[in-house]
Amino acid sequence: MERTEAIDTGELFDCIVIGAGPGGLQACIHLGRYNFRVLLFHRPGGRTHHAKHIENYLGLRAVSGPDLLEMGLVQVKSFGVTIESVKVERVEVGEGHFAVMAAGKTFRSRFVIASSGARESIAPFKNLPRFFGISYFTCLICDGYRTTGKKLLVIDRTINGVRISIGMKQMFTKDVTFLAQGFSLSPQYAALLDEEGIGRVEGRPEELLGEKTLEGVRLADGRVIPCEVILGWGGISLNDEYLEDLPLERDTEGFKIVTKSSGESSIPGLFVLGALRQGHSQAIISAGQGAEAAIEISTRIVEL
Repeated sequence: MERTEAIDTGELFDCIVIGAGPGGLQACIHLGRYNFRVLLFHRPGGRTHHAKHIENYLGLRAVSGPDLLEMGLVQVKSFGVTIESVKVERVEVGEGHFAVMAAGKTFRSRFVIASSGARESIAPFKNLPRFFGISYFTCLICDGYRTTGKKLLVIDRTINGVRISIGMKQMFTKDVTFLAQGFSLSPQYAALLDEEGIGRVEGRPEELLGEKTLEGVRLADGRVIPCEVILGWGGISLNDEYLEDLPLERDTEGFKIVTKSSGESSIPGLFVLGALRQGHSQAIISAGQGAEAAIEISTRIVEL
């Protein structure tokens, strides 16, 4: 695709933060409190924005994703951070600075923090949006607690679902059934589930049943599997298109970005947070990563 010449804004920021999830916001709060010149690119709609229940964030007994992000933005603005609500198109490495292209303009900074997160990929089951994040979950770590004491159906397309089912029974609920979607369990794994007292079904789910509350899952052959909650499969696609021209070191699958403990990538001065980098990416973890990256950047700016 042909690239048009962007207009240089003529300002050099200390740091540009791309993405206003928990990691990016926390980085902005730290950097703003240091009185640095910080620019945040904010485009609503990330995974945290769609979270209905966050119950493991220190100091907040329970909060929705949108409320958490809104509180964070208020804090960021209070420290004088500049906010641009446009999409970043690409990042280039210059001599002693980075160039960030967005909306026909070039913004320059000494450091860049990439915290743009990922997009959720969910199963194509009928009525799933009705229950997503309420009684249909895709992350044991994030939402396993929401299934406590309820009739749980684990749906997975791989044998990994057996391990997940056993873990869910050990931590959250004794009433667990595993639905092997599109494959047959070997006798070894079938026996393991039987030994653990976990129900097992094979088939292809098509529709989630219920109006206000989840009642079960209808399979392609007409069978109905009753349940109150589901831990189903899902996936993510990274929001990293603006980094695709950079020679970043990635994991063995070429997917997530490899970083140091501070969050710095293989490109000096470019830090990566949350879902874009290896490791877990819960809201509170990403926030900690944002603080870590901001502190590291601050020590370099003032040469401590």
